[in-house]
Amino acid sequence: MEGTMSHTIRKATPDDAGALAALAAVTFPLACPPSSSPEDISAHLANTLTERHFRGYLADPDVTVLVLDSGHRLNGYSLLVNRPAADPDVASALTLLPSVEVSKCYVHPEHHGLGAAAELMHASLQAAADAGGAGAWLGVNSQNARAIRFYEKSGFRKVGTKSFQLGRTVEHDFVLEREVP
Repeated sequence: MEGTMSHTIRKATPDDAGALAALAAVTFPLACPPSSSPEDISAHLANTLTERHFRGYLADPDVTVLVLDSGHRLNGYSLLVNRPAADPDVASALTLLPSVEVSKCYVHPEHHGLGAAAELMHASLQAAADAGGAGAWLGVNSQNARAIRFYEKSGFRKVGTKSFQLGRTVEHDFVLEREVP
């Protein structure tokens, strides 16, 4: 899938695991509320977004990782999970089944405002449709106004809430859903 900027959106390979972990270390903290402690953010990165974790995601047949590749570095990624929602709050809120989770969708801050996130989201929704999803869902921190605006602009609507453990803190997320193309 060719991008309109100087990048390509493609499926990640195991060789991307290290670059994905480095990108996650830059982008994940941007999605956290200002009250999040550096220790909680570091714990989450260590528990879910290391090179080892990305290798596991890439080996999982129910997971698709797309990357925004400029040729010399990765500038964004999305991680889709094609299995029923395990969280009972999410499962009871979803109306478009089967539904694919857009678990992560991050773009390097140097690419914010340039259309890269919208392009990555479009490719992610197409991948969800290709995987057989009728809908796509995601969780977004209730305090992350910028991300909420982006997701609403991308066609998502709020259907529920869920809790998210960030280190020692419990955060509150909105559950958003939309049909896939």
